[in-house]
Amino acid sequence: MPYDPAQVYQSEADTFLLLEAAKTEVKSGDRVLEIGTGSGRIAAALVQDCDVVATDINPHAVFCAREKGLDVVRSDLCSGLRGTFDLIIFNPPYLPTQPEERIADWLEYALDGGATGRAVVGRFADAVCGVLAPEGRILLLISSLTGLAEVVELFASRGFTAEVARQQTVEDEELYVLRIVQKLC
Repeated sequence: MPYDPAQVYQSEADTFLLLEAAKTEVKSGDRVLEIGTGSGRIAAALVQDCDVVATDINPHAVFCAREKGLDVVRSDLCSGLRGTFDLIIFNPPYLPTQPEERIADWLEYALDGGATGRAVVGRFADAVCGVLAPEGRILLLISSLTGLAEVVELFASRGFTAEVARQQTVEDEELYVLRIVQKLC
């Protein structure tokens, strides 16, 4: 399959907000996982300071990020990864999407958050304990369209605490970067 840059989520306001939070949160020597790396902008900005592994389900995104010299695994969320990570960064598909709004292409994986915008966030919350180091941290970007209280509760019900680390208004929505830590895994 030839690489198609139109099938890769390009950096937008949400990317830059998450990147700001990641630069503040990352510690020298951290082992970092960026899930859904897209163009690879965040992983590429952090790779000088720590060990970074990136994943994406989209083969076009994997190609794009590898072109930046990144260690990228084609994976659904964190499946197939071994070891643990001190910091996990994820800009999930968070837009509420109805079945009739879906388009059949790879870019859809970066946008379609299911009916509530929380479908992929919920799957991530279920899977992340398998790769999060003890005392590890998660930076998760969501939108007001996704439901801040609902996402905080989703993680609380799985033994995590979440607080807003960054916030920005973009057009008709509020973007939030949640800093999530485990109480128990």
